[in-house]
Amino acid sequence: MSDFKSNYDKWPFIRVHGHKDAAVEGWDAICERLASAINLLTAPKKIIVLECYQGILDKEVLSAIKSKFHGKFYYAKDFMRPDDAIQRMIYPDVTDDETFGYITRLHLSDFFNMGKIEELKKEINSAENDTVFLYGIGASLLFPKRDLLVYFDMPRWELQLRFRRDEVSTLGHANKTLKASLQYKQAFFVDWRVLDKHKKTLMHHWDFVVDSTVAGNPKMVSGKAFNDALSQVVTQPFRFVPFFDPGPWGGQWMKKYCDLDKSVKNFAWCFDCVPEENSLLLKFDNVIIETPAINLVFQQGVKLLGDPVRARFGDEFPIRFDFLDTMEGGNLSLQVHPHTQYIREHFGMEYTQDESYYFLDAADGACVYLGLQENVVPGEMIDALRESNKNGTDFDAEKFVKKWPVRKHDHVLIPAGTIHCSGKNSMVLEISSTPYIFTFKLWDWGRMGLDDKPRPINIEHGRQNINWGLTPEITKKELINVVSPISQGDGWCEEKTGLHRREFIETRRHWFTNTVIHDTQNIVNVLNLVEGDEIIVESPTKEFEPFVVHYAETFVIPAQIGTYAIRPQGKSVGKQCATVKAFVRTNP
Repeated sequence: MSDFKSNYDKWPFIRVHGHKDAAVEGWDAICERLASAINLLTAPKKIIVLECYQGILDKEVLSAIKSKFHGKFYYAKDFMRPDDAIQRMIYPDVTDDETFGYITRLHLSDFFNMGKIEELKKEINSAENDTVFLYGIGASLLFPKRDLLVYFDMPRWELQLRFRRDEVSTLGHANKTLKASLQYKQAFFVDWRVLDKHKKTLMHHWDFVVDSTVAGNPKMVSGKAFNDALSQVVTQPFRFVPFFDPGPWGGQWMKKYCDLDKSVKNFAWCFDCVPEENSLLLKFDNVIIETPAINLVFQQGVKLLGDPVRARFGDEFPIRFDFLDTMEGGNLSLQVHPHTQYIREHFGMEYTQDESYYFLDAADGACVYLGLQENVVPGEMIDALRESNKNGTDFDAEKFVKKWPVRKHDHVLIPAGTIHCSGKNSMVLEISSTPYIFTFKLWDWGRMGLDDKPRPINIEHGRQNINWGLTPEITKKELINVVSPISQGDGWCEEKTGLHRREFIETRRHWFTNTVIHDTQNIVNVLNLVEGDEIIVESPTKEFEPFVVHYAETFVIPAQIGTYAIRPQGKSVGKQCATVKAFVRTNP
């Protein structure tokens, strides 16, 4: 592919059918639409709830709303418990650890002073007829009645960028200048958990949804049109919106193949199937609404995931696809992921981060560190890691960890407990289960993070999870290119490439020059085009419009679709293409 020119779509959207004029853009249009809705209310005392997710820029929103509407405003933050009381309440979940906490069992109502809310209810009930605005995170908790519910939503990726820019705080705190990684930790273990639980109680009742992603350029859609759009999404193939981020080991491959900003030093990660943090773009006429992709899982879980997967994982999307680019970069950290029992006991997660590396590309000399050398003494290795991290001396990784050469299209399996690290000069499609922050770094090659500070090392967690029996013989037999043929037809063949028997994800690779027929078997499918310029996904019975996929793009086939066909298109016609497909095993 030396003459390759990127056709990677960085902003994939779903065109929503029907609902003409359902969405508007800009504060003037939003306020005009809200004014019309308020004027239609017949109650003498109108209760308008302006509920928010974390990360909303309050100053912008309130300035716009208050310039157009008159009435009594109450702010949810004024009815929260004191900051020190909230910090004591969340401490068991946030902990003192720099990276890890415990998945909270708190609810949003726990953050509020219920006595003050009772006083507010009395005040509102006794006031003269007027329009009352309740604003902020938890605004819908302040009064039992509402005449209009407007929800200001925020994708987690934009929220993380606002953490980095010191623009917003964690839940219940005024801590905009707190280190962004600590804000993220509280958000992951506490804030997003309680806010998502609360959001799910509102989704079938909201009158309007506001896309607050771009500061100064809000967009709003009616609640019914928004919910109908999510219903449409699960009737067709679709893509999440990828996001890209630099890193201390990042490379140059994605700049070319994903058409990224060449002035950025590197790009390390691309997350293009992590619904907890990715977005969906919904196009209503000429207005594109960006929404957290996890909303789709909340609203359409059974049709998206399939009943067996939804029953097992609930409102979580259990498959994660992302890129790790070390081309002309450096090694990833030497790391290990926790076993299931460990992640349950220590962090409150129900399943762990099993994963695999599929090599989209590999330069000469590319390698992966995987499993242990022969006769490794655990105590000796751990002592060496402690010494290196404490004193800044070099750790002889190859003395303890086996280094394997890799080529393009190799597939390396990494069940939890496997010590591993992708080496420099490779491009990895990481296929894994979703609990994506539970990486115990053991050695980071003596380098600094992007902030010129050492990244957190987790030797004590790591030593309790390393599979010390993973010798080179076992690694080679069970984890490297465990490929077996499944079936073949006219111009295509199917191979099983993993994952390991202890992992719940199954992967299949299809090589094809002609049409390949797939069937979801009522289980969500996630695929990536790992070879070929362009393919098209079609319904044999015309149930959905043809869907075009380009090289390296990840796409989702909802469980309810059932049968679908994939064939080469455009420059790929007559040439060999390949997809890698992942799905949840229901009969392991």
